[in-house]
Amino acid sequence: MFRVTGILSPAPSPAAACVSAALRLSAVPTLAFASPPHPRWFSTFSRSFLGGRFSTLRSRVLSPYQIRLSGFSALKARASASFSSGSSPTREILVQHVLGQEGDSALFAELQKRILDGEDMSDLAAEYSICPSKKEGGLLGWVKLGQMVPEFEEAAFKAELNHVVTCKTQFGWHLLQVLSEREPVKDIQVEELHSKMQDPLFMEEAQLVDVREPDEIAKASLPGFQVFPLRQFETWAPEITSKLNPDKDTFVMCKAGGRSLKVANWLQSQGFKSVHTVAGGIQAYSLKVDPSIPTY
Repeated sequence: MFRVTGILSPAPSPAAACVSAALRLSAVPTLAFASPPHPRWFSTFSRSFLGGRFSTLRSRVLSPYQIRLSGFSALKARASASFSSGSSPTREILVQHVLGQEGDSALFAELQKRILDGEDMSDLAAEYSICPSKKEGGLLGWVKLGQMVPEFEEAAFKAELNHVVTCKTQFGWHLLQVLSEREPVKDIQVEELHSKMQDPLFMEEAQLVDVREPDEIAKASLPGFQVFPLRQFETWAPEITSKLNPDKDTFVMCKAGGRSLKVANWLQSQGFKSVHTVAGGIQAYSLKVDPSIPTY
């Protein structure tokens, strides 16, 4: 089984532990054949800041090497203008922040002014933030409701896209902004997929991805699917945005649904906006839609 691992650096102080877990596991996902990180790796600070929800921090993303998110300017450019605090409670947001000590009010006010005057928060976070996310320009990665302490969560999920807001938590003062938003990967039932595939416009516009291996494709396949074998990830992953359009609806299929979910989450982490997995995979398609497709 593929497991996601994260590396947490020891913190020199409680404040410095901030959200290194969230940063390491969602901003820089990796794929490894190993066990999930042990809870002892999380500092007391991280546990309290993130509400103690370790399992929600384990990224479902796959990558055999560290593929970082693109620059902040690119993230902002790709961000949806339809961002709204009234969207689905399952919504995930990409958050960047600067954390300052409570007593540094003058410095905090100066940083706030400099950001409003046009300076990049990532540069200021790298220089002044006391959170280890400073190494990533203050990027905390993708978070959802229930992962952050209440004060930070309330400010972040009510913030308008790319607007700098402030909040105070037990760890100090935060300048934060939301760079983008997304909904979790969704399932599509095989019956619905079959219905959509009867529409020529859907077949022309949608991106259909099969992540099974070539020997599996030889046994059973569906028309219109591009093949990206998971075991050959290293050959196609670095150029995925040149092979597929991140702005188009993307549907990922495997034999039963496990591999497709892993790849779908990785695609989403690379900026794909609308990603679906085929529930039950081609096996379910054969059983529920077209028995002429062999099962194996």
